[in-house]
Amino acid sequence: MNELSFIADTMRQLLTGVPLTLELTLISVGVGGALAIILSVLRASFTPFAWFVRLYVFALRGTPLLLQMFLIYYGLGQFDAVQRSFLWPFLRQPYWCAILALSLNTAAYGSEIIRGGLQSVPAGSIESARVCGMSGLLLYRRVILPLALRQALPAYGSEVIAMVKSTSLASIVTLMEISGIAYAIISETYRALEVFLCAGLIYLAINFVLTRAVAGLEIWLSPHLRPATS
Repeated sequence: MNELSFIADTMRQLLTGVPLTLELTLISVGVGGALAIILSVLRASFTPFAWFVRLYVFALRGTPLLLQMFLIYYGLGQFDAVQRSFLWPFLRQPYWCAILALSLNTAAYGSEIIRGGLQSVPAGSIESARVCGMSGLLLYRRVILPLALRQALPAYGSEVIAMVKSTSLASIVTLMEISGIAYAIISETYRALEVFLCAGLIYLAINFVLTRAVAGLEIWLSPHLRPATS
């Protein structure tokens, strides 16, 4: 098989792993993003939970995602209580273990990003909302969270891109996403350079699309960034 035909065949095989890579990314970012908002609000407004959130963020950000995935996939199954619980049908499957590890990890990073967004909300906007009679959840839903999320969007876009790359670790729990397929091809052909170059190009293409999507969303949410129309 000549070089060009090998690269074309490799690209064809690697592209079959793109749907799983995107699925892992979208689900983990969605679940992790929702959890990140809850954690950041708890830390900012509910003092009894602040230390728990700090400990969670410290533990998840201070240990490698690879280790976290190993502990969830290989570690939890060693406890009889887990095997007898209603969670076992999910935790014994590598797909859901990967989702759980990715979601918990991005929630820790995302909560810090959103916390920075919460701190950047102008005090004047909050006071104006309170004068209008808003408080509690209504204040957060109508004023604080929309402003905070808009401020945090650029940094959170970088976290989404990081999660796309982090899905490559799912191959260690036997999931055949892009990297898992790449390792399988290399084990058969011993042509690591060409295979990893093809995989890298696919990751670059995915992240390019995501980068443009986040930039477009940022412009849509920030009218002052839009070009002036004559």
